[in-house]
Amino acid sequence: MARVTPLLLLAVLPLAHAASPQDLASCRDIENQAERLVCYDRLAGRAAIDEGAGNVTEAARHEPEPEAAPASLLGRAWELDESERGQTLRLRPYKPVYVLPFAYGSRLNAYPNTPSAGHTSTTPAIYDHSEAKFQISLKVKMLEDVFGENGDLWFGYTQSSHWQVFSGVSSRPFRETNYEPEAMLVWRTDYQLGGWRGRMLGLGVNHQSNGQSLPQSRSWNRVIANIALEKDEWTVALRPWWRIPESARQDDNPDIANYLGRADLQLIRAFGGHQLSLTLRHSLRGGNNAHGAAQLDYAFPIAGSMRGHLQWFSGYGESLIDYNHRSNYYGVGISMLEWY
Repeated sequence: MARVTPLLLLAVLPLAHAASPQDLASCRDIENQAERLVCYDRLAGRAAIDEGAGNVTEAARHEPEPEAAPASLLGRAWELDESERGQTLRLRPYKPVYVLPFAYGSRLNAYPNTPSAGHTSTTPAIYDHSEAKFQISLKVKMLEDVFGENGDLWFGYTQSSHWQVFSGVSSRPFRETNYEPEAMLVWRTDYQLGGWRGRMLGLGVNHQSNGQSLPQSRSWNRVIANIALEKDEWTVALRPWWRIPESARQDDNPDIANYLGRADLQLIRAFGGHQLSLTLRHSLRGGNNAHGAAQLDYAFPIAGSMRGHLQWFSGYGESLIDYNHRSNYYGVGISMLEWY
């Protein structure tokens, strides 16, 4: 037994390094060898527990914190994420809200016309190439989870106006204002497609008109689908649509789909307060019915939530009165709200 005791001490003492000198001395002073070993064993067990706890604490101290999930642009805009759920009837941004004090059109549409009887202007419009343009656009979620645990009902409204503010000769009239109310059902989705995350599927009814009387009345109604995906700071949305037919007597513009198109594709990048968006639209027809348009918008920070806004448009249908008129437009101004 005398030979075993030093070996046990050699094994026990390293484990008991966290014990106080008084504890070790009290064990050493025990005369009964068996009781002395029990005392050392007790100290060794406590020290091992303290050592283990210290290691766990140290490991936890150096363990890297999990990275925060990247912000979801579509998730915020359409309240797709769980943190955004549970609220209805509050106004939310929709399309950009901007004022372009200077907008320039390369070609004037002096005689707006359509194939419908009584829809061709016989008196030339006296307009300047330069004007101001502004747009307001908001949406509100009316109902949430219409179909069980999915499907939100949204209502949106967009209005864009062209103001001939530089035309003193014609008393600075509003050349054109387009009104666009719409109702949309939005379903949350979550799938991967080529590195992109599919976030939403939408289906809506859209009305667009310019509120004018003959011969300048223009309007149409559509059923629009919306498939939207995102990846990091990018979003992409494909919107095919079908025009709701009208009777020949009521149709202001029977050929409007061959100019304003049957689908559009939108690509947006939001980075560091900047937003860059490209929208491509086409009739999806060939020959004489192949028409389309492209619009590029760039917004950059100025102060707070205010941004500078640059806009370029080329093609058909920058406004409803010009749906079958091709021109290039350039605009400079400020925006209060952007897509995201």
